[in-house]
Amino acid sequence: MAFLQSARRLLRGALVTVGVSLLFAIAVLVAAGVILRKLGTPIGWYDEVAGILLAWLTWYGAALAALERAHLGMPDLVALAPPGLRVPLVLLRAAFVCGAMGLIAWFGWQTVAILGDERLVTLPWLTVGVSQSAIPIAAALFVLAELLTLPERLAEARRGAAAFDRERVSVEGAR
Repeated sequence: MAFLQSARRLLRGALVTVGVSLLFAIAVLVAAGVILRKLGTPIGWYDEVAGILLAWLTWYGAALAALERAHLGMPDLVALAPPGLRVPLVLLRAAFVCGAMGLIAWFGWQTVAILGDERLVTLPWLTVGVSQSAIPIAAALFVLAELLTLPERLAEARRGAAAFDRERVSVEGAR
C-alpha cells in the first residue's frame, strides 16, 4: 500500500508540474501574442501553439482529475447499491473507464504514427506527432491513475461508504 501512495504522490507531482507549466506557457504566449499584435508585429504561430498547449492542458488535467478521484466516480450509486453489488459496480466502472482510455491511447498512438512526420502549418519544424502526443500519453496516465486509486475505491465499496466529494461538500456547506 505504501508503494501505491508513493506512486500516487509522484504521479500527482508530475501532473501538477506539467499542468502549471502548461497554464503558465499559455498565459505568457497569449499575452505576448496580444501585445505584439497591438504593437503591429504579430507572431503568426501563437494561436496554433496556444491551441495545442490548451489541448495538452486538458488531457493532462483529466489524468490529474482521475488521480484525485474527481472524475466519473459514481460513489453515491455504489454506496446506495446492495452490498453484494458494490464491488462489482466499482470493477465494472473501472473496466469501462480503463477500456475507453485504453482505446483512446491505442488510437492516439496510431494517429501519432500515421501523422507523426507531418508538419504544423505555422511552425514547419514542429511535427504533428509531437503536437498530438499528449492524447495517448495522457490517456495512458489516466489508466494508471485509475489503477492507482482502484484499491481505495474498492475499500470504500466494501464499507458501503460514499467517497468524499470536496465539491459537493463545499457547495452544501455554503448553504
